[in-house]
Amino acid sequence: MPKESGRKVVATNRKARHDYHVGDTYEAGLALMGTEVKSLREGKANLTDGFATFYGDELWLEAVYIPEYLNGSWTNHSARRRRKLLLHRAELIKISHKTREAGFTIIPLQLYFLDGRVKVEIGLAKGKREYDKRQALREAQDSREAQRAMREKNHG
Repeated sequence: MPKESGRKVVATNRKARHDYHVGDTYEAGLALMGTEVKSLREGKANLTDGFATFYGDELWLEAVYIPEYLNGSWTNHSARRRRKLLLHRAELIKISHKTREAGFTIIPLQLYFLDGRVKVEIGLAKGKREYDKRQALREAQDSREAQRAMREKNHG
């Protein structure tokens, strides 16, 4: 029985859904050092600039910021090192075929603990154009205004 149960979110890449059309999502494990896990338990991480790439037949997470553990010694990790993603072989093959298509990239969406183990949710994404971003913002604003109008009408 793990000491922790449930899902505890450490970091979310909120900018990802604004900048990309996110298609398929996958849950992957992360191969981490002990000081990285301790730093994550303190709730510190940043996924904003992160992405994943294939080296050989393995998938690696890059540019994700996990700060150095303050109470660590000389065995501390570097903050932006490359980290291996742990996925099933069939999932890796499916992702690699998809990324060979034009315009697809792999981005981290969320970093969390699941029953005491660090997991990252990655998404296959295609970049949005500037007008797509403006249109999405306009649609969200219109729906908020419609909800507000309905609320005012119902409450009198």
